[in-house]
Amino acid sequence: MRFDPPEASLILADVRRALAEDLGPGDATADLLPAEAMAQAYVITREAAVLCGQDWFEACFRELDADMAITWHATDGDRLDAGQTFVEMCGSARALVSAERCALNFVQTLSATATVTAAHAAAVAGTRTRILDTRKTLPGLRIAQKYAVRCGGGSNHRIGLFDAMLIKENHIAAAGSLTAAVRAARAYHPQLLLEVEVENFAELDEALAAGVDRVMLDEFSDADLGRAVAQVAGRAEIEVSGGVDFSRLKNIAASGVDFISVGALTKHVRAIDLSMRVKLNPK
Repeated sequence: MRFDPPEASLILADVRRALAEDLGPGDATADLLPAEAMAQAYVITREAAVLCGQDWFEACFRELDADMAITWHATDGDRLDAGQTFVEMCGSARALVSAERCALNFVQTLSATATVTAAHAAAVAGTRTRILDTRKTLPGLRIAQKYAVRCGGGSNHRIGLFDAMLIKENHIAAAGSLTAAVRAARAYHPQLLLEVEVENFAELDEALAAGVDRVMLDEFSDADLGRAVAQVAGRAEIEVSGGVDFSRLKNIAASGVDFISVGALTKHVRAIDLSMRVKLNPK
């Protein structure tokens, strides 16, 4: 299955920023190689993973060698086995060694998010519950990481502060009450999804009476989730957030909620262990 990546212009901006950071005025070590030298290379994963980041990977190399030949043996969203070679390249030796680190950084980071998301999605498989990401992303790589979540079988929450409204404790305090905050939100942005975070059953009742689209149950125990689902009774979508760790996923999903949002998908990333090998002067 091919997942739709972000717009090419966004990917290119990510890549150019990364290359500029790494290369500066030029790769001093790559100058040791003859300018005309050609090479072939391949990348293996040292651990099982879900692949993500193909377009960023390719853009890194093609920014330095537009004619770089790249052959993939897997596609974004595919599961990789430890020791698997998943991509091969052939082109300028200088381009291969200069773009290597940036290209691997993108794939190892995005594959990490996709891999963790896949584990979370598998934990709730067979239920109505979907795994959501959050805004707890690496600065400058939010769109990329949210794409990785989709590759891992998760769904995206709002992209930023502009495409949905989430009323939390500080908003409620500033507005004077939960009901007043909801009323103002509907007046200013009636077209946007409106979600309210609630911390107890009284706030849940107030949010439902105000007519919100979604409630976020913050720090609700497993025992209270079933009661909350019954209280909502289909009047709004239900999202669970806060105090969510992997061991709780099955119990939370069993309560019948619609979504579980997990900041760890993008915040607690541990890069996938990848290795690139280069051979000069292919015959």
